[in-house]
Amino acid sequence: MTTIPWWFYTIPFISAFIHWLTIWMALKLLFHPRQPKKILGFTLQGVFPKKQQQIAVSLGRIVGQELLSFDDIEQKITDPGNVQRILPLVEQHIDNFLRNKLKESMPMIAMFIGDKTINQLKSVFMKELEELFPLIMRNYVHNLREDLDLEKIVVEKIAGFSNDRLEAMLNEFLTKEFRFVEVIGAILGFLIGLLQILFTLLLKK
Repeated sequence: MTTIPWWFYTIPFISAFIHWLTIWMALKLLFHPRQPKKILGFTLQGVFPKKQQQIAVSLGRIVGQELLSFDDIEQKITDPGNVQRILPLVEQHIDNFLRNKLKESMPMIAMFIGDKTINQLKSVFMKELEELFPLIMRNYVHNLREDLDLEKIVVEKIAGFSNDRLEAMLNEFLTKEFRFVEVIGAILGFLIGLLQILFTLLLKK
């Protein structure tokens, strides 16, 4: 029976290291090299630096068309519940105007306006404003839709990121996931090494 050398049993550890190193290098190649480099006749560049413009366009389209639309914005800001939440603040300003600022601006008229008249005027104003606010906001969103291109803004922002900043942002969100993938790769490599030892031992019997 052939004696198996001691280093043969290090195969699982070597396999684990090779798998970990392969995955680590693959993750690094997502961001590096920043600029195209010729290596053995092949042009090599990190995936994100190379595809940054395409990624920016894709994300811009998703944000502009699916995640955030002007129809959603209009629906939110014209919702009766949202309008009701801002009316108390408007009422305070109208009350302050009728009781204080009107006296300063038009003292003669203010002399003939008492609490009863102020409350009546305020009630009329508030009723009118409650109907007017949704119309104003719809018109505002319509103008905003024409002036503001969300898709273009997102594309320009992402395309303008430096490679260092883009890598830092992605690492901030994906560091744990990257580490998990590296660990899983090492574990799989170790298990493959164990299977190699097992098969070798079985064949030698």
